[in-house]
Amino acid sequence: MEILMDTLFYDGKCPLCAKEITTLRKLQRGNLTFADIHAEENRNETLPDREALLRRLHLLTGDGDWVVGLPANVRAWSHTRLGFFFRPLLWPVIYPLAARIYGNWADKRYDRKYACGTCGI
Repeated sequence: MEILMDTLFYDGKCPLCAKEITTLRKLQRGNLTFADIHAEENRNETLPDREALLRRLHLLTGDGDWVVGLPANVRAWSHTRLGFFFRPLLWPVIYPLAARIYGNWADKRYDRKYACGTCGI
């Protein structure tokens, strides 16, 4: 039985993102790979556009499906022994609020880092 690899796309220029990726790299069980959005090899036409990748966390499953935003974060952490702490964020009672909080945080992070007009993406 082949183990399918998930790939997490992350913003390598974001200190907070880089810190989380460092932690995920240490804790993951070997079936999660990481792709820095800014790396040249990760720029191709099969990926979502770069702005979308920078606005929300994206994970490409081993089956070829995209998981975006809070569900991508939960799925990435599910590759660690701490994944059970994150699963409740997807429960129907919690998810709407958690997704709104994540979305607001992600928008503010993007606006501070990339929507200044002079930074360029």
